[in-house]
Amino acid sequence: MKRELIFKNEEQELMRVAEFMESVCDELQLDMHLAMKLQLAMEEMVTNVIFYAYPEGTTADISLIAESDDHEVTFVLSDSGMPFDPTAKEDADTETNPMDREQGGMGILIVKNIMNEVSYQRLGETNQLTMKKKL
Repeated sequence: MKRELIFKNEEQELMRVAEFMESVCDELQLDMHLAMKLQLAMEEMVTNVIFYAYPEGTTADISLIAESDDHEVTFVLSDSGMPFDPTAKEDADTETNPMDREQGGMGILIVKNIMNEVSYQRLGETNQLTMKKKL
């Protein structure tokens, strides 16, 4: 299975991403618990790209590819925004009171906890985040 969604860096596109993820999970016949985790992971990463990868007022295309074999599903999120490696950030401090800790970092921590493998690379002018989950 291989599917791709191209969408704009606009908040209303989050609904299309959710529908895409739901259809991928249905096609793979994933149980609801795993499907919800994968949808959460994609929502976290796509939201970050939509809101933070581009200067305000810039419209651009973002790509989400889902590919699977019998053992693993791979998601590749690609954008042409500012270079940013979310995997390089130190994990968010979950021990400190949320009101006292530095903002940010929870999304990638959630993704790292859901996925078996998360990697980033900058290919020319493109950020590429690859996320893999064993089935």
